[in-house]
Amino acid sequence: KKVSADSFLNKFLRTVQGEENRSINDVMQIFSGLHELELADVANHITQANYISLEHFEAYLLSRGNDIFDPKRERYSRSDMTKPLSEYWINSSHNTYLTGHQLTGLSSVEMYTKALYRGCRCIELDIWDGGKDEFTGAPIPIVYHGHTMVSKILFEDIIKALQVFLMVNPKSYPIILSLENHCSVPYQQVMATQLKSILGKQLYVPEESSLNGPLPSPLQLRGMVVLKGRRPIGTTDDYDTDSDAAEDDMTEIQSVWTEKTSVSSKALKTVKIAPELAKLTLFHGSKFKTWDESTAAPAHHMHSFSESRVSSLCKRGQSHDWILYNQTHMSRTFPSGTRIDSSNYSPILAWSTGCQMAALNIQTPDESVRANDGRFRENGGVGYVLKPPMLMTKEETEPRPAHLVVKILSGSCLPKPGGVSTGECIDPYVKISLFDCDDGKDVELNQTTNVVFKNGFSPIWNFEDSFHFHVKNSSVAVMQWTVWNKNSLPKDDEFIASASVPISCMRQGIRSVQLFDENMTRSGAFDFASLLVLVKFEQTPDQQVEI
Repeated sequence: KKVSADSFLNKFLRTVQGEENRSINDVMQIFSGLHELELADVANHITQANYISLEHFEAYLLSRGNDIFDPKRERYSRSDMTKPLSEYWINSSHNTYLTGHQLTGLSSVEMYTKALYRGCRCIELDIWDGGKDEFTGAPIPIVYHGHTMVSKILFEDIIKALQVFLMVNPKSYPIILSLENHCSVPYQQVMATQLKSILGKQLYVPEESSLNGPLPSPLQLRGMVVLKGRRPIGTTDDYDTDSDAAEDDMTEIQSVWTEKTSVSSKALKTVKIAPELAKLTLFHGSKFKTWDESTAAPAHHMHSFSESRVSSLCKRGQSHDWILYNQTHMSRTFPSGTRIDSSNYSPILAWSTGCQMAALNIQTPDESVRANDGRFRENGGVGYVLKPPMLMTKEETEPRPAHLVVKILSGSCLPKPGGVSTGECIDPYVKISLFDCDDGKDVELNQTTNVVFKNGFSPIWNFEDSFHFHVKNSSVAVMQWTVWNKNSLPKDDEFIASASVPISCMRQGIRSVQLFDENMTRSGAFDFASLLVLVKFEQTPDQQVEI
């Protein structure tokens, strides 16, 4: 049996896959690549250029060329990098130095390198006064989670790690350092000296005259490090740290560990800023009062909000005001301080208000981090994605809904948990999750397939199961496919692999879902791991997904 080029084009690509713009030339190019494959079944070898075998067709279905993630959206576009920074979603990390627990874990310089290679372009440093050099007496700024039992690392070592990353990746788009600065002036002066001496011309130093206009673009700042911290000179009561912004009980939790050394938030707010450090800073964290005041402030003034504040602002009907603010200014959101296990909140609601930096504990590879990974697959994984048009209009716009029907057909080359080569055959099942938002609230919908026992090589699931998902906001919603290994107790089920795709980047039809390990890589045992799914968009003409 064989498939002709005409049938492949008209009966498959245009009809089933919805790729109406495809031409016969596109098909011949696909066929040419398939003919070069060395397939196991040589008995059905076809030499005619305008035909492929069923084995070739199966190979195409599972290939990267048939990926459910639209290649046009995944491809890097230099022309999309010329807008002000406020017009982008930016891949962001919270408490980047931590390897795990927020109160008793370890800090590591390596976590910054891992975050950068995972695509993060906003990373956080909590800087405190350390000791002094035993020979020179010079102050030594340190980074750790203040007033906890977390280990300490040197500020200087982190900046050196950034410099090495930029040396290897000189065309990286701007890396924003979110400085939670708790240092006294002498230590801040050392920070400024270290930043300038280590980074040199790779440190962006804004000119005073440039602060009155719009924010620079990612392209203008390419290969540079940008500081978020305090811009005004001298003492300021207007400065906004994560500690100030959080509406949670972190202060109480920390006081349990350090009753005698606890520092009040009021004391932190009145720390003076060294002029040497202030003039290196672009983004000035200011306290939120009203949207009118915030929007009238210079574009380099920005806000930080805890996840609970995000929820409360949206519930109070302030989403549109926030969207308008975020068109010209920056916002950063971060997990509640009560998440001492470094768990995460869903970034979807923050993205729906136009927040550029929804910072997550990326050291915890949970479903929120995986959804974030999927969002930033777009635009070549450079860490910057243009916000959709609905977040850049002045008029209040209703979110675009969509209805999806999903079938999980089969899997291919599913590895054992952790990619190990030994052990029993896996019992895989697939959990499909939709992360969405509606009416100022996060929405999560989950569906699960049956279990296929003792087959990770080519499992086939129940074709009769169709999963229906009503998407409320297709511009920001993300669908996630996660493969689990079934154990006797549900809590013992083991993560195998996952993939997340924004609804706005999803292609319909019979598609391959390329799976990733918990570090968002496809190497070793994960090289060929994939699912075969059928996705249909059922929607009225006025509900088309925004592409």
